[in-house]
Amino acid sequence: MISTLSMINYFQFSYSQPDTGVFWTRGADMPRLTTEATAAQIGDGIYVIGGYDQEGEGVGMVELYNATMDTWSEDISQLPLPLHHVAAAAFDGKVYVAGGYTGDWTASDRLFIYDPVTNEWTQGNPMPTPRGYPNAEFVNGTLYVMGGDGGEGYDRALNTTEAYDPNTNQWTTKASMPTSRHHAASAVVDGNIYVIGGRIGEELNNVDLIEKYDPVSNTWITDLSPMPSKRSGNAATSLDGFIYVLGGEQNQGAFNDNERYDPQTDTWTKELPMMNARHGFGAASFDGKIYAIGGGPQRGFFTSNITEIYHPLNRTSQ
Repeated sequence: MISTLSMINYFQFSYSQPDTGVFWTRGADMPRLTTEATAAQIGDGIYVIGGYDQEGEGVGMVELYNATMDTWSEDISQLPLPLHHVAAAAFDGKVYVAGGYTGDWTASDRLFIYDPVTNEWTQGNPMPTPRGYPNAEFVNGTLYVMGGDGGEGYDRALNTTEAYDPNTNQWTTKASMPTSRHHAASAVVDGNIYVIGGRIGEELNNVDLIEKYDPVSNTWITDLSPMPSKRSGNAATSLDGFIYVLGGEQNQGAFNDNERYDPQTDTWTKELPMMNARHGFGAASFDGKIYAIGGGPQRGFFTSNITEIYHPLNRTSQ
């Protein structure tokens, strides 16, 4: 369901900022409506995973978008278990999906692994800590899962950080994230993981925090410039050494914000906003562009199948 307010921009197919050379365009719509999903990328393929359907039911949805062809694939094997609020990351040609909630809002400890060659899912060893809406990133062949919620319905924010080795199929516990939170965004730059925004309780108690994890030293850094806006349910991706943080939700509704973080200078820049405000969507970067797919245009269980593509300037961090 999409509200009347959101329909104002829903059919907009391009959006530019004059004299800047940056703009948004619309890509092919995803076959299904969803929210509270995530995304993982292998080459020019962007997998959108899990979430709710338009009836508010958790699903095992997996859709594959080809960023080169602007097309969606059929017959992609679905998650073995219907889950929403999952985290996902890709490594060595496979997609790893961690945590999430089952239909009764029980936090999951499952680790599902998808092989596009066989179009099949297998299970890795479960996480030591069940959690919904965590963050997951690969660095140097190790999967790191951070934060999330361990209760039923956002009532227990976590700061737990656990690492999975695909070669041994084993988990180890790492230094805890300084701030317990869920519904945050994350991205990797230069081997460091940045966890951005999120919320710290059951209500929309959003934060603007950015905390950096160094896997080599197993330490967290907290004295970084906060995000210009407090957001949860936001998404992030890295491109050309920058981190772009998109969308999110607040008590008043959804964000269309697009804010860029430069890790080298610890500064933020407001970028051209998304055409449609959304939360709980998947984001990925490929070939100099950023893709924002699905998500809810209003707070709560609203859904969409929107694919928006951001064309930033070809900049590198100085």
